[in-house]
Amino acid sequence: MRGDAMEASSDTGKAPIWTPTQARAASSRMVEFMEMVARRGGPPLRDYQQLHAYSVEHPGAFWRTVIDYCGVRYEHLGDRDLVGGDRMPGASWFPDARLNIARTLLASDDHMPAVIGLMEDAAPTSLSFGELRARVSRYQQAMRAAGVGVGDRVACLTPSIPDAVAAMLATVALGAVWAACSPEYGVNAAVDRIGQVQPKLMLVADGYRHGGKVYELGEKVEEILRRVPSISTAVAVPVLGVGRSMAGTVERDRFLAPYQAGGIEYESLPFQHPAYILFSSGTTGAPKCIVHGAGGAMLENLKAHALQFDVRPGDRVYMASTIGWMVWNVMAMALGCGASIVLYDGSPFHPGGDALVRHIAEQRVTFARLPARYVESLAKAGRVPRLDHDFGALKTLMCNGSPFGADGYAYVYEKVKADVHVVSPSGGTDSFGSLVSNFPIGPVWAGEIQGPALGFDIDVFDGQGNPLRGQPGELVVKRPFPSMPLHYLNDPGDKRYRETYFSVYPDVWRHGDWAEFTGHGGLIIHGRSDSTLNARGVRIGTAEIYRQLADFDDVRESVVVAQDWEGDTRVVMFVQLRDGAAFDDQMEGRIRKLLRDGLSPRHVPSKIIPVAAIPVTFTGKVSEAAVRDAIHGREPSNLGALANPESLACFEPSGLPALRAA
Repeated sequence: MRGDAMEASSDTGKAPIWTPTQARAASSRMVEFMEMVARRGGPPLRDYQQLHAYSVEHPGAFWRTVIDYCGVRYEHLGDRDLVGGDRMPGASWFPDARLNIARTLLASDDHMPAVIGLMEDAAPTSLSFGELRARVSRYQQAMRAAGVGVGDRVACLTPSIPDAVAAMLATVALGAVWAACSPEYGVNAAVDRIGQVQPKLMLVADGYRHGGKVYELGEKVEEILRRVPSISTAVAVPVLGVGRSMAGTVERDRFLAPYQAGGIEYESLPFQHPAYILFSSGTTGAPKCIVHGAGGAMLENLKAHALQFDVRPGDRVYMASTIGWMVWNVMAMALGCGASIVLYDGSPFHPGGDALVRHIAEQRVTFARLPARYVESLAKAGRVPRLDHDFGALKTLMCNGSPFGADGYAYVYEKVKADVHVVSPSGGTDSFGSLVSNFPIGPVWAGEIQGPALGFDIDVFDGQGNPLRGQPGELVVKRPFPSMPLHYLNDPGDKRYRETYFSVYPDVWRHGDWAEFTGHGGLIIHGRSDSTLNARGVRIGTAEIYRQLADFDDVRESVVVAQDWEGDTRVVMFVQLRDGAAFDDQMEGRIRKLLRDGLSPRHVPSKIIPVAAIPVTFTGKVSEAAVRDAIHGREPSNLGALANPESLACFEPSGLPALRAA
């Protein structure tokens, strides 16, 4: 087997674009884990497919082995692992266990690096595990004195900074529940989230930096405190500098001053004790507050880091994410593998246009996560990062957040690094991890995710619940998994919870992705199933269209939606052009030919319309729902979820005569 890139091809059936060397595969943590399974009386496992089958057919034995392999600290585990495994929802994992996940996340030796904090135009800061434990100890004592205890809620409105990591771990150690919100949100969007949580304490920042600009948060924080009266204590971290006072807050150093670092008191809690509240995007309605249990969230992500991504003690993990996204919490779980995590507060493009890849090189990152759209932007800009940076330490590069096509894989192997494991797992806030993932002991085909994630019994169904192969359908999970949400907040009788995941296929989790199995046993995600278009009676995913346009140099961004038209629907594409490009009949013809030749005539929109801007969420995802509402004259359901709500003015029907023409 070869360990460098082969010639990239858009025909994923020709050959893998990358294969690990025999030595790399044999030394992986996954192989070590498979050997542990055999030593404990399990079957001999020769490849990933056998390991995956074992993980879903023997879930209790599999997850117990994960617990032991990953060194999970617990007071008691008990004899029962999965109760009610034939029920979904309703299954219970390790119901007799007592533990606190913060103990596992903070278990590494004092001298080992734990957190590296990067900010725009500022020197890096760092904390060893010993220093992180000391800060967690002080936060925990101060929080307890402020009245925070088991079951209480702690909110966070800061950028991605080391103090947020310490406060999160202190919250979990206390048995309280952590809920973070990105500081970029407007007041209404922040209150929509924090107000539902009703926290007792909130960690805030005085501001943040982005794109060379400084954004102060004083007025926003003061208004949130006025509108969310449950917050009795607000702790202000001086990100911009000491002296920027905010009414109703106590400065961090003053909050911590009475307490000296000592031992951390870890509350002994049930496996499924609530620990995290994650927010849905809110682009299709008020954001849902998804409550996740401590044990399931930790176990899923220790498995992912250690086995799927081969993260080990001493590694450096960097996952580009705002603090309010599930990805930030996933990154923090890497501490439990003995890895250090690299945080960044700033713009992906400042300074120099390639900040994220520069951080990967300078910080000697071994596992990095970049947004797929960011990588596509580098490709469109003609950048060749391998010529400007040394990626010698980088072993694995995750590119996701939106579907990552074959051309993206080819770009990474040709322009970033030839010998790197490119992964593009897919999951979400709902599962606190990836349903479809990658593994370090098998080949990578361009544009494909390598296979189902360990512990997830996934399938692709048609509308009647029949399995599909070789054609797209609904991505489903057929058996319980540990990181299923416990419930939604403010959802009597779990009505919304059941409607979201179990209303289409009884007793089967419908994830909401439009997916397809490939001939290699891998999967392609075509986008969200609620983004699927009906083009002349054939369902197609919008992600297919976006992938075709990824290399169309004149188009900066695009969005495709269905428009109600003459008693039916038709497909409309909006394109935001790059500076200097002009939309004319010739460009429209080139786009139509690209889609017709690369996909099919059904993928060619009825209308292609240029616009000045396209709405995106704070996590960088194009909001099809907002555009769909806007072109039909409806008020978008949650403007607060958009990073650029002003862009919706571009979609006023009165200003788009093409929308009214046949």
